Amino acid sequence: MSSELEPRPGGAAPRRPVRALSRLAGVTALAGALVVGASAGAVAAPADPTSASAAADAATRPPRTTHGPCAYTETPDEPAARPVPLPPDPGRTPARGSVRVTLTTNHGPIGLTLDRAAAPCTVQSFLHLVGKRFYDRTPCHRLTAYPTLSVLQCGDPSGTGEGGPGYRYRDELPTDLPPAPTDPTGERRVYARGVLAMANAGPDTNGSQFFLVYANSALRPNYTIFGEVDAAGLATLDRIAAGGVAPTAEDPAPVDGAPALPVTIRRAVRAHHHH
Repeated sequence: MSSELEPRPGGAAPRRPVRALSRLAGVTALAGALVVGASAGAVAAPADPTSASAAADAATRPPRTTHGPCAYTETPDEPAARPVPLPPDPGRTPARGSVRVTLTTNHGPIGLTLDRAAAPCTVQSFLHLVGKRFYDRTPCHRLTAYPTLSVLQCGDPSGTGEGGPGYRYRDELPTDLPPAPTDPTGERRVYARGVLAMANAGPDTNGSQFFLVYANSALRPNYTIFGEVDAAGLATLDRIAAGGVAPTAEDPAPVDGAPALPVTIRRAVRAHHHH
């Protein structure tokens, strides 16, 4: 996983690296990684003595971890963007069947089919966040439009690319993806149109941010795939992608940044029946 930090204009103080897709330098300009924010660890001391002692207690107490096979672990240095408890972690994580979730957005519905067999801990966490309404009224903060990377990234209530649920959990990586024909090194794999996968900030740092692939993309197989987007959802994604990336003063024709058509997940709802 890339650990590159996004450069900050004017050399200001370091900030948390963003869970973002970064590009490798070079002629091919292949997209490198989908990264999510990790803490830089440099936090100013709080002025309030009560909060200082609470922070000290949090620093000395080891992060809580659930006792089941998924071992969801608190991230005290990256507090939740919206308060949510650790997910349930039963001894026998459901690992069969699929579950339908609909993201109702301001551009139309995005139907998802979650695959428990592919990523049981990821599906369990995602359904937990849906049930706690963590994703309701949240933006999709990032659209990429590289020839080798075409995704919409969502799942951070803060909209900054740095926010998460206050916990992390391990990867459940795909092992059977075909090599990307655009990558002569053979390291990248095809994350096909319609794939639903987790963004991360390095190995075993999954949280709440996820990405939806609207055109075949070339990525190292470092991102957990946990479902797919339905036909209506792909039509919604195509409408969003057609709007392009919002231009900025520095970059009037960007291929990576906020969607020009702002995207809000109004509600995320689990279907009541299993397939």
